[in-house]
Amino acid sequence: MKQGLRIIAWFNEISRKDLGLVGGKGGNLGELTRAGIPVPPGFVVTADTYFYFIRESGLDSIIREKLSNLDVNDSRKLQETANELKAKVSSTPIPQFIVDAIKSAYRKMGGGLVAVRSSATAEDLPEASFAGQQRTFLNIQGEDAVVQAVRECWASLFEPRAIFYRHQNNFDHMKVGLAAPVQRMVQSESSGVMFTIDPLTGDRSRITIEAVFGLGEAIVGGEVTPDRYVVSKERLEILEKHLNHQDWMLVRNTRGGELNIKVPLPDGKKAEQKLSDDLIKRVAYFGKLIEDHYNFPQDIEWAKEKDDIFIVQSRPVTTIETVRRVVVQPEVKSPVILSGSAASPGIGAGPVRIVPSPDDCDKVQQGDVLVAEMTTPDYVPAMKRAAAIVTDRGGRTCHAAIVSRELGIPCVVGTDKATQLLKEGQGVTVDGFRGRVHEGIHKIQVLKAATRKRGEVKTKTRIYVNLAEPELARGVSERDVDGVGLLRAEFIINRIGIHPRHLLSQNRGHEFTDLLYRGIETFAESFAPRPVVYRTTDFKTNEYRGLIGGKAYEGEEENPMLGYRGCSRYIAEKDVLQLEVDAIKKVREKHDNLWVMIPFVRTVKQMADVRGLLEEMGLKQGPSFKLWMMCEVPSNVFLIDQFLDTGIDGVSIGSNDLTQLILGIDRDNEKIAGDFDERNPAVMMALEKVIKTCVAHGKTCSICGQAPSVYPELTEKLVEWGITSVSVSPDMIDQTRDLVAEIEARMANNSQRAGG
Repeated sequence: MKQGLRIIAWFNEISRKDLGLVGGKGGNLGELTRAGIPVPPGFVVTADTYFYFIRESGLDSIIREKLSNLDVNDSRKLQETANELKAKVSSTPIPQFIVDAIKSAYRKMGGGLVAVRSSATAEDLPEASFAGQQRTFLNIQGEDAVVQAVRECWASLFEPRAIFYRHQNNFDHMKVGLAAPVQRMVQSESSGVMFTIDPLTGDRSRITIEAVFGLGEAIVGGEVTPDRYVVSKERLEILEKHLNHQDWMLVRNTRGGELNIKVPLPDGKKAEQKLSDDLIKRVAYFGKLIEDHYNFPQDIEWAKEKDDIFIVQSRPVTTIETVRRVVVQPEVKSPVILSGSAASPGIGAGPVRIVPSPDDCDKVQQGDVLVAEMTTPDYVPAMKRAAAIVTDRGGRTCHAAIVSRELGIPCVVGTDKATQLLKEGQGVTVDGFRGRVHEGIHKIQVLKAATRKRGEVKTKTRIYVNLAEPELARGVSERDVDGVGLLRAEFIINRIGIHPRHLLSQNRGHEFTDLLYRGIETFAESFAPRPVVYRTTDFKTNEYRGLIGGKAYEGEEENPMLGYRGCSRYIAEKDVLQLEVDAIKKVREKHDNLWVMIPFVRTVKQMADVRGLLEEMGLKQGPSFKLWMMCEVPSNVFLIDQFLDTGIDGVSIGSNDLTQLILGIDRDNEKIAGDFDERNPAVMMALEKVIKTCVAHGKTCSICGQAPSVYPELTEKLVEWGITSVSVSPDMIDQTRDLVAEIEARMANNSQRAGG
């Protein structure tokens, strides 16, 4: 084995911080495994192995030469070049020590049927993800077959769609690697895709689930129009069910030949609901858990085997910014030719171009309406030129729907007969709001609320944003937002990946400080001069144990949420706190807009002690440096006057934890999660007391939980009581700003009437 080359990485050894080693899919599978989500076990053949193979075989110079001057908009030349490169990768021998390592890992996993997927190192990023760029192989069995599937995954990095995608997104072809997750195969009786946000409207209070019988590849490929279920995220109640007829399902072929085959469904099963109501709620429950873990809406693939639900992939939803609130949804007046499922909002019109296969994509010119049975990633170059897209099959999570929303192109899917009813060159207008195709070309302008720039809507109450990922900082900073009300340290520290005490034991504490500084500095620089409120580390013991070296320093607690965390740690472990303070001070040397917030403070003495520690370490309050306390423990509410008297500048209410602790509810517990509600009178009393006390003391009071995004009536009360700022997730900035502006205007009018 080549010294220093890591060929195999097991799911329980990796997380999303390992993007460069295992790619987006691999990192998420590891992250979910370590978070306790039911993920089928497996390992990843690393991207480093791919790079070694390409370099040592001499393929790198061939790839560079072929792609250097390629016109990706020349569909035929793109196809020819892709076929040539794929053939070279597929025919080049893999070094024997790599083959042996893959076979050994497969045996260690227990052999049997596996799925071999592609995981590109530039894939599944928050702002750069199209569906299905590389290949997936299901129901692979045997050592040689697994090795061959890995090689085919490598080759699929040079599919026409993948080459086109990298070129369009300015990714260097030679710097994008490919890892290959190998995962125990779930023999799906039902499977599908779930969005923890309504993919069409951006409504975060709803979870959308699509389901088919058999393997889920039929959904993404648009071959089957799935059932669609809509579930309330907070209460896990089923709000809507749309059942669709299914004639066949995709299953493993047990007779040889093709790995997966279509088998007819019995007549009595074709119209059945694909998931029972109980299982719909269970799938939604896992979606809620995963979104909470990532703190961002997720696009999740799931599968049902017997009575078990497995999660086989999760990635960030990449269409939040393109699915924007529409000011007016104009209605097309001409007759409706056919209807389907609304998949991407907007209205587009043009001549019909029927595209039976990717080989026919050249016929689609700018402004045409692309009509196909279904689309695949090879259709993307033509989709970018289309005014609208219509398909015979598919649901809101099929390839055509996802990519249309990415591109902001109106789309209607699941029409059943668009390719039969519509004629080549026929003028049509596609209504992506309502799922209709109308006669004639009607150029109708759709007014959308574009992502606003700063200051377009004024509010007295400041609108802050909750953030964690440095990659999002620059883009979000350009939005109509007054600063960062909650900067979570945990994502940055997860990327560092090493327990700070482990680094201290090796005299490498400065490495932790430097890496933390780089992450925080991105936010402070992007948002300057607006404030960035950094919440100091609030890892629980189980999360610290997951870091390299963590098990040597962290015990196992039965209830980590109520255990050794937050403020308690800082007082007991001043040397670790010093590493974090040093990073903060280093950022503040350049950007004095960085403030600090202390989490999970149990007693007044703890807050006073930590404030004193920060002063000793060189963080002293003043005009440009504010110190806040998270208000998330009931003692903070009862003794709010005394906490404010310690000298802090203000508080930020963590409504999620505060609600859990007031009501005694674990919101992640499926059986009782339905009772979790920030509008409970006990919680409302607590919020009112904290806000009004802060106002009386002249102190800042913010809130950074989910509640203001979900419940307009609660937000109205917060503003009435005098809250100074509301901090929400990026996708809720404009909606919250509008709501607060409306509330403030109504309060002003009421005040004028009372005065008059």
